[in-house]
Amino acid sequence: MAADVQSSLELSLSNSYAGPGSLPPARSRIFKIIVIGDSNVGKTCLTYRFCAGRFPERTEATIGVDFRERAVDIDDERIKIQLWDTAGQERFRKSMVQHYYRNVHAVVFVYDMTNIASFHSLPLWIEECKQHLLTNEIPRILVGNKCDLGNAIQVPTDVAQKFADTHGMPLFETSAKNPNDNDHVEAIFMTLAHKLKSHKPLMLSQLPDNTVHLKPASKPIMTCWC
Repeated sequence: MAADVQSSLELSLSNSYAGPGSLPPARSRIFKIIVIGDSNVGKTCLTYRFCAGRFPERTEATIGVDFRERAVDIDDERIKIQLWDTAGQERFRKSMVQHYYRNVHAVVFVYDMTNIASFHSLPLWIEECKQHLLTNEIPRILVGNKCDLGNAIQVPTDVAQKFADTHGMPLFETSAKNPNDNDHVEAIFMTLAHKLKSHKPLMLSQLPDNTVHLKPASKPIMTCWC
């Protein structure tokens, strides 16, 4: 794991505060974005790609909750994006679910384009959000991952787009693995960050000890160019 990617148990510490006589670090607003979907759809790879800028060399099934963050600048304001990635299997999630859904600012629903079952599970994930009082007013995005596996794709874009439209979400089709798809991965999270910055009050990071770092997002319905 790269040093610039924090795990669920880590907090980034600010080293820019040199002590008496120096200026304290600027306060930053924080977005908590949860990434949900079935196991093996690529949630961890997507969050790692956004925070570290590359596909992870090794991946293991998430147990409980994984946490990463990145600092970004939007309209000359420093924003911190926290990405919470939960295990898709219920047995790993039970003890963490309540904490996971607390103080959420946005939701990313992920399915595997080569696994129709993961697409059919999306209504269950949407229902779980409702059960934890995440209303439709909270920005959400639908992501079809693994678009680089062209011959294995089972979920046509028009079907996914119809589902996204029904639930009022923009659709992105991307690949966390394909090095040419980095712009799409950026766009997913920056789209949410821009939406949130314009109308959602966020908690301020503490200073100077518990500082968090992140970056912005981009625009809807982007199909894969891989």
